[in-house]
Amino acid sequence: MIIEAIPAGIYDANCYILVEENTKECGIIDPGGDSQRLISQIDGLNAKPKFILLTHGHMDHVGGVIDLVKKYNIPFYISKTDEEYMEKDDSVFGTLPKASGYLKEGDTFELDGEIIKVLETPGHTKGGLCFLLGNDKVFTGDTLFNGSVGRTDFPGGSMNEIIKSIKEKLLPLGDEVDVYPGHGNMTSIAHEKNIIRFYKNINQEVCLKKVIFIL
Repeated sequence: MIIEAIPAGIYDANCYILVEENTKECGIIDPGGDSQRLISQIDGLNAKPKFILLTHGHMDHVGGVIDLVKKYNIPFYISKTDEEYMEKDDSVFGTLPKASGYLKEGDTFELDGEIIKVLETPGHTKGGLCFLLGNDKVFTGDTLFNGSVGRTDFPGGSMNEIIKSIKEKLLPLGDEVDVYPGHGNMTSIAHEKNIIRFYKNINQEVCLKKVIFIL
């Protein structure tokens, strides 16, 4: 599986283009903007887009959806909860037409035999999601970053929920799992666990609240 990360849009949100090497079937995660650049990258890979998956509905993660849907005539999917927030709040949430379908825990998508599984991870937004590719790669949107976690001061956000999501849904995936966040560089579950242990051991209060986790 080819995975291309393209920082896009006003806040350089990572758009991920997943391309199966044999068939060129393609899935797109969080196209946040810069649509023509994303299209050029997709076409340059000779990829055949099948769908768009959205980790959440903030404008910096959905800004390129409409253009890509029109260009490739493909469906896009999001949680029903975040779509409802998008309909009520346009200060941080983007504006999209009705989704092609709504994602929930355990839903799966396939790219020529490679399975993408939906994980419900509220906290950054009420309907936040992560996507597990196979058993060793997870796309975390703004739930978990390299060395930090997502903000929870936007509508629908909750520090308690994001901690619960990371603790119960992401950390148990295993140390060998690579993490592809919504902003910044890649990390791994092992690396994030080590950071948590470090702050726990020195007993410091950290603004990112990682010290709260109990492993």
